[in-house]
Amino acid sequence: MSGADILLMDGDCGLCSNVALFLYPRLKNKSSLKFIANNSEEAKKIISQFSLKYQDADTVYLVKNDKTYIRSAAGIRCLLHMKFHYRILFPIFWLIPLPFRDSVYIIISKYRHYIFKRPNKCIFPDL
Repeated sequence: MSGADILLMDGDCGLCSNVALFLYPRLKNKSSLKFIANNSEEAKKIISQFSLKYQDADTVYLVKNDKTYIRSAAGIRCLLHMKFHYRILFPIFWLIPLPFRDSVYIIISKYRHYIFKRPNKCIFPDL
């Protein structure tokens, strides 16, 4: 899992697709972050290497320097891959306590399919 950091997201989720479409053009280095759909064979292989707790999380994952982040921690750490004016938001969001951030994340993820239209096809192989 060396090289670019890996962002594993739901390829059938409208919110995840929109987040990826927002992130990609704003990355400071396009080759620093690889987007992979959670249900792909490559992602399943990567996820199988996680601890059982993380394997069962069914969430967004960020693999950075062989360390895995999930939920809000993964999302906030994506800011570090973005151009400067987005990266400066990282410490502000990181100050919000993890239980609160993850609670908000879980509520949004629970209703994301009702709020955001599912994409016709997974966009991640194209990023």
